[in-house]
Amino acid sequence: MGAVPLVTRFADHLDQFANRIGRSTAWLSLGLVLVTFGVVVLRYLFGIGSIALQESILYLHASLFLLGAAYTLKVDGHVRVDIFYRHLSARGRATVDLLGALLLLLPVCGFLLWISWDYVASAWALREGSRETGGLPYVYLLKTLIPVAAGLLILQGISQALRSLATLLPAKDHRA
Repeated sequence: MGAVPLVTRFADHLDQFANRIGRSTAWLSLGLVLVTFGVVVLRYLFGIGSIALQESILYLHASLFLLGAAYTLKVDGHVRVDIFYRHLSARGRATVDLLGALLLLLPVCGFLLWISWDYVASAWALREGSRETGGLPYVYLLKTLIPVAAGLLILQGISQALRSLATLLPAKDHRA
């Protein structure tokens, strides 16, 4: 077996993982809509306010974006200014994607992982909760999503880099 099929198969496994996380995370959007609707109904029809419910909207929103970022990258749903990119050949696009992953995505996510470590560790040490009376006591869990998102983006960046590399590697000629 050559290097290209091996690289592609490993990228497929990373993509399957991103798919599972992305599809699971998508359900948070339904929760976000329902909780937001509930907060509005409780507030304006019944005059009932809840700090915890309002904060849960923030938690769901942050979770949706942080956990869904790698899936968005996988399905090429991120914002791209592709003035030149769309006119490139498949090898040209693969080169841009490989360089982007290696020089931008992976270093930035690595930095985010490194810089957030103490921030999250201190939140866990304190079991940090809301500053608001009646708020949710899980700020430390919310902060944990920062390095998790960076890790998921690193995995998807590796997949993207491997796929680009597979496109750039010469295919073996099986004729002998």
